[in-house]
Amino acid sequence: MSDEDERLRRWRLLLGGAAGDLAALDEDDRRRDSALTGLYGGGAPSDAPEAHGKRSAGLGGSSPVLHRWLGDVRTYFPGSVVRVMQRDAVERLGLRQLLLEPELLSGIEPDVSLAGTLVSLAGAIPERTRETARAVVRKVVEDIERRLAERLLAAVHGAVDHSRRTSRPRLADVDWDRTIRRNLRHYQPEQRTVVVQDLVGNGRRSRQASLRDVVLLVDQSGSMAESVVYSAVLGASLASLKAVDTRLVVFDTEVVDLTEQLDDPVDLLFSTQLGGGTDINRAVAYGQSLVRRPTDTVLVLISDLFEGGVAHELRRRVRELVRGGVTVVVLLALSDSGTPAYDHELAAQLSELGAPAFACTPDLFPDLLATAIRREDVAAWAERSGIAVGR
Repeated sequence: MSDEDERLRRWRLLLGGAAGDLAALDEDDRRRDSALTGLYGGGAPSDAPEAHGKRSAGLGGSSPVLHRWLGDVRTYFPGSVVRVMQRDAVERLGLRQLLLEPELLSGIEPDVSLAGTLVSLAGAIPERTRETARAVVRKVVEDIERRLAERLLAAVHGAVDHSRRTSRPRLADVDWDRTIRRNLRHYQPEQRTVVVQDLVGNGRRSRQASLRDVVLLVDQSGSMAESVVYSAVLGASLASLKAVDTRLVVFDTEVVDLTEQLDDPVDLLFSTQLGGGTDINRAVAYGQSLVRRPTDTVLVLISDLFEGGVAHELRRRVRELVRGGVTVVVLLALSDSGTPAYDHELAAQLSELGAPAFACTPDLFPDLLATAIRREDVAAWAERSGIAVGR
């Protein structure tokens, strides 16, 4: 780009839409422009409902547009600018009163979208409102736990028990109820007895050893806010199962292992940094380093697959994991917010490598994980559940 083109580009970004066709903008610059105009005027982001109305700032409370805006700000501006823009967002976009008034915040009906927004803006929340914000997020966490925790634990526990069954158990490990039911066809009326030809029981293991390893790699870019909330809660529930060793890792361009904080999903959520770029390859590399027993490991990558790292290296790592016996599942979203935006090409490539990619609602996640733990065909399960695998 020539110096003149660069000068026109900068003026175009400075003046916003009022500059007209002063300079052509590439995709990154359009996202920068959208983030700036959404906050400082000149219309809402081009994909927001307000975009065709009057020229005014507005990102809409806890809507998905705000999540996307927070992610774009962290991606396209340096940290010092991000802090200024987030403070300005609190002042200009109707968030100030919400964040400054604990009574108002506590009176709002909590939902996953609001929880994601509060976590995204954690650094801009004043001290006097911080505990109220945590209380709102905790209400959302407890609601998710009431809805899903029991189902998740029952599904996973059943899947683990199923995977432990053996036809050659030691005498002390025989499941006599199942054994008798299986052998009823060999009942001898004259002797009034059952001839046992097949024993059913559980494989013996150390009390300390987990039977399955589950690694959750969660994209914490701004568009994935709801998925992060659900992942934290479901990951904490999984961590309570001794038969499953659960690791939860969040990532953007950095990778952070939050496994030690799984005992409190609220603390975990406020430890995330929603927004910013994405290096999926780096996250999968870390997940790969956690694999101890490939055939007993389920790795769930939760990401929209908009890769900022090295895509061909990501594909290579996924191929190695699958060939090594790891069950790899890619969730393009873990939320109830409808069809997500994602990289269709990369989703199709990973599916072809044996790592089916699809969006999943939280209600279906227990059955999905149980299917993966039993080492059954996850893509076939998705099809039976009416879910389109990435293509």
